[in-house]
Amino acid sequence: MNRRAVLLGAGGVGLLATVTGVAVAASVVLSKARPLALVYRGQAACSGCSEAVAVLLRGAPARFDTQFCGPDEDVQISAATLAEAAVYAQPGGGDVRQAWRRVRTYADDIRRFVDDGGNYLGFCLGAYLAGARPGYGLLNGIGVNGYIYSKGATIHGTDDTVVAVRWRGQPRHMYFQDGAAFTVKPGTTATVLATYDTGAAAALVTSYGAGHVGVVGPHPEADSSWYSDTRLSNPDGIRFDLGHDLIQTTFAR
Repeated sequence: MNRRAVLLGAGGVGLLATVTGVAVAASVVLSKARPLALVYRGQAACSGCSEAVAVLLRGAPARFDTQFCGPDEDVQISAATLAEAAVYAQPGGGDVRQAWRRVRTYADDIRRFVDDGGNYLGFCLGAYLAGARPGYGLLNGIGVNGYIYSKGATIHGTDDTVVAVRWRGQPRHMYFQDGAAFTVKPGTTATVLATYDTGAAAALVTSYGAGHVGVVGPHPEADSSWYSDTRLSNPDGIRFDLGHDLIQTTFAR
């Protein structure tokens, strides 16, 4: 994917943590009122995807404070910085194996963070990376494969498009680009939020250790620029309630 950058207003996501107007390098600044979500930004994410996820988190019912983290950010990904966060979010991106080479150094810290009670959110590529071979290995008993390769899929190419899903039993449409589909093995505890027309899960929430993992194949964070830049339209309009439901279900479990 080559997503366009999201323009943020003065009240948008802060790119630098500041205290009394002074930039703070390599540290996490917490709000007393809002939980902190760390959002990966770097070469393993597509242009604009990290920003869109951050905006979605800030608009969710929990009203997260968000900070970008990654190799070129002021906040690095480490056990210490993750310990200050309630959520770690992995946005969409390109090829899974190429992305894994860029993020695998963080795998142990991220697994430990979730196992200790943290929350992981994976969007598209981030959902693939929640699995294994390659990935963080956070989806025990849940298989991850590309929807477009599944039997009965109505989308067969990797171009950006809109996919029909059933979210909590209701028909909806979502921005889609080669997103994941999930297979829940018998005996595995998971809350399936959405399914594709094949019946495969398009979004779900599950447990990992003391923490929780929320993953989605399509893009609930897609704003109007994603549609206008690709000349697509969503029959439901540009809405963010599905993304907020994913976030809240993961965070509130």
